[in-house]
Amino acid sequence: MATYLQVENLTKSFGADVLFEHINFGIDEGEKVGLIAKNGAGKTTLLNILAGLSTADSGAVVYRNNLRVGYLPQVPSLQGALTVIEACLQGNSEAAQAVKAYQQALQTADTQALTKATELIEAAHAWDLEERFKQVLTKLKITNIHQPTAQLSGGEVKRVALAQLLINEPQLLILDEPTNHLDIDMIEWLEDYLSRTRIALLMVTHDRYFLDKVCSRILELDQRQLHSYEGNYNYYLAKRAERIHAQTAQAQRARNLLRTELEWMRRQPQARAHKAQYRINAFYDLQQRAHEQHPSREVSLRGAASYIGNKIVVAHHVSKQFDGKVILNDFNYTFARYEKVGIVGDNGVGKTTFIKMLLGQVPTDNGYFEVGDTVRFGYYSQQPMPFDDNKRVIDAVRDIAEYVHVDDKHHYTAMAWLGLFLFSPRDQQKLISSLSGGERRRLSLAVLLMQKPNFLILDEPTNDLDISTLEILEDYLSSFAGCVIIISHDRFFMDRTVDHTFVFTGDGHIKDFPGNYSDYRLYKSKQAAQAQVASKPKSPKGQAEPHSKPNRNKLTYKQQQQLQQLEADIDQLSQLKAQLETTFAAGDTTAHTDIMALSARYSQVTQQLDSLELQWLELQELQSSSSS
Repeated sequence: MATYLQVENLTKSFGADVLFEHINFGIDEGEKVGLIAKNGAGKTTLLNILAGLSTADSGAVVYRNNLRVGYLPQVPSLQGALTVIEACLQGNSEAAQAVKAYQQALQTADTQALTKATELIEAAHAWDLEERFKQVLTKLKITNIHQPTAQLSGGEVKRVALAQLLINEPQLLILDEPTNHLDIDMIEWLEDYLSRTRIALLMVTHDRYFLDKVCSRILELDQRQLHSYEGNYNYYLAKRAERIHAQTAQAQRARNLLRTELEWMRRQPQARAHKAQYRINAFYDLQQRAHEQHPSREVSLRGAASYIGNKIVVAHHVSKQFDGKVILNDFNYTFARYEKVGIVGDNGVGKTTFIKMLLGQVPTDNGYFEVGDTVRFGYYSQQPMPFDDNKRVIDAVRDIAEYVHVDDKHHYTAMAWLGLFLFSPRDQQKLISSLSGGERRRLSLAVLLMQKPNFLILDEPTNDLDISTLEILEDYLSSFAGCVIIISHDRFFMDRTVDHTFVFTGDGHIKDFPGNYSDYRLYKSKQAAQAQVASKPKSPKGQAEPHSKPNRNKLTYKQQQQLQQLEADIDQLSQLKAQLETTFAAGDTTAHTDIMALSARYSQVTQQLDSLELQWLELQELQSSSSS
């Protein structure tokens, strides 16, 4: 298997802050790798170095010769003068270059250039390239391909940039938070696409379902070092816990030994000249290991809230339109104490507008929201709170309060409160101007929750937050003694935090579904299956029902046999893959050789399964086109 990328002894720092040092890893053909780290640890910086947009202090980044690499940054930019389809054709693939040359030749009426461009299109099989772009853009909810990119929102720009990458078919994709600004349907489509394609992938994302389904290896950037875990996200969780436990035990042993060595070092100065130099060096090394801090996810943050009465919020016949588009149509609802509501729906259906009307920031056309006297809203918007960039992190919190009173048993200083949100004492002394986007979001969350709202409204809270912070927020919400409304495309987060779901259908109506997102998705699948069965034509009375097997008469006999064999092989490999994942998740592989053997087998099974599924899809498409 060819190695696409090799990173050797890479080190990067900003001033006195070292992000990572002497890290090494590689990515092979077809491999799907997820990169995980807390905000500010250097994930985006590392991706920028790999993409050639930033330089390392030392080390090397080596790509295979002539490798096609595509990079999607967190905030991509497009040339504003171009239309959507023109921006998509800006890629460096042979197909995109051929179509661009063809269009230019048409505009200049250059017969010789047109002939050459036609040959290039034929060689690159690019006659349908624009149609393929349209299909991918449609999946990403971009329908006006002639719209100038200067008129697009930030989320639409990211989706167009993603479409450009996917259609230009790089051999290695580097993606920084690709699921931000995608609704759930888009995420599930992208998830399925990346799972089936043979493109190699290095991706930063907080979406744990996405990581679990797409990635076969996890890299964790932690305390300046890189740790590799062969397996999906669930396997990573189990093995990371083992690593942290082992490191904590090792640090404790070092501290015990340090006491003995410290007594030896403290003996009278005249004896120190005779001490063995190797033992002195070993002492300082031991001292460093004894003081190493190994992060733990066991952070306890209670869901503090001020008192909330029986009357919360009541919606009375609320209606709203924007430019003739119905956002809400005669909406009535009474919020109960302690309920936790998730909101899902396509981008642009009015989810954020609904929240702003509830908060009184946007007027209703008809009806009104009646808010109880004891309700104290806490709004976590898609934009981070405005902070003074010249202040330190700790000062931004102290400006609000020196102490956070959670309840009679739990009080925190400003420093201790920030510590609960993974700001180390060193991080708390940083200027806010030096924080990463994710660190700013984390600071916004800390400031919001210390004010003890009793009705939390979180609009896309998972954007730019690291997984560790999301787990803390999830635990906080589970014990939160108040009401919660959450808009999110993060399925894992929604499943852990909400007890029922508002589904915005896009026609001004809201469906109140009694369950989390996965429950709703299962319900939709069952409804679709029942509708499909109901739509099948019934056999005339007295006539035998046709055989349930799909019609394969349009395939040759050999192709029919191949399709049947593929189905059997895919079923067998899927079962084997599931068994291996169960073994990884159970943590039964303690021996190093067992882990290596099982990881290699898992990778082999995954590759075989991808290959067979692609063959199966090709035959299915052939069968469908023949019978249509």
